[in-house]
Amino acid sequence: MHVSTLIACLLVLAAGCGRNATVAADSPRLAPPPEATTQAVRGVRATGLLRAVRVFSIQVPQITGQGGRITLTAISPNGSIVQKDEVIAEFDNTKQLDDALEAEAKMDDLSHQIKQKAAQNRNDAEQRLAAVQEAEAELGKALIQLKKGPVLAEIERMKNEAKAEGARRRVESLKKSHQARLQAEAAALRILELQRDRHQVALKRAKSNADRLIVKAPLSGMIALDNIWKGGTTGHAQAGDQLWNGQPLLKIFDPSQMELHAQVGEPDGAALRAGLKAEVRLDAYADTAFPAELVSASPVATAAIGSPIKNFNARFRLLAADPRLLPDLSAVVVMAP
Repeated sequence: MHVSTLIACLLVLAAGCGRNATVAADSPRLAPPPEATTQAVRGVRATGLLRAVRVFSIQVPQITGQGGRITLTAISPNGSIVQKDEVIAEFDNTKQLDDALEAEAKMDDLSHQIKQKAAQNRNDAEQRLAAVQEAEAELGKALIQLKKGPVLAEIERMKNEAKAEGARRRVESLKKSHQARLQAEAAALRILELQRDRHQVALKRAKSNADRLIVKAPLSGMIALDNIWKGGTTGHAQAGDQLWNGQPLLKIFDPSQMELHAQVGEPDGAALRAGLKAEVRLDAYADTAFPAELVSASPVATAAIGSPIKNFNARFRLLAADPRLLPDLSAVVVMAP
């Protein structure tokens, strides 16, 4: 009796436990509370090179009427600060000064010759006019003698007619000769004047060439010497070098106004908007950031020939001046999101 009762109690307990397990298994699980996922906000980055807003490229002066090379006698050091109209380079102008002196001497000589020729022309013209007047007076006398023809003998009348005709032809010849001589003398005088003007032009050209050989700064800024090919290697131009006309010599730029010319990938083009603020970090000074602002951006992305990658060309104006900001330095620009 006790054994059967104990078995029955065990069966009832087993059945209750099974139902509780089934219910626990079938009840829905509660999902854990969602974790706060924070996505790091990252600005758009692009690389580029620093450029000066105001920059001038200085070349070896072009000398009018002279080819070949010219000798550099002085040049400002690389990295030096110069003011506007300050002499930054000089070339040997000995030949130009000699040409100017020679042209000036010839011009003065021709000026004296012109004055003498003009005075001689006036004197010759007066003498010819006096001869014409004398011939006209003789013609007048001859015409008076012709009026006596009826009372004179035939032979006298014929002599007077011949004399009058000769006087008339002489007057015509003198007048014609006078006009021809005037033209010839004016032409000779004009030749001298043209020669003087030619030497005057040569004088101005020589002085202009001499002035060109003294190069002055077009603006206040910093000197950046260009590399030139000399003696089988490249380097900066130095005093004593012989350089060709038009050869690049140096650049002068205003370090207070700098820009970063960057290429922004096509997927990031939407970030380029007016007034966009950014930070520029130089590769050489990674621990320093310079504030910048977007100045302009190309409206269309372009790609190099044979490259599938397209970029927008953008210019960022640096809002601070710093002596470390120099042209051609590579940098990274980080645009605010």
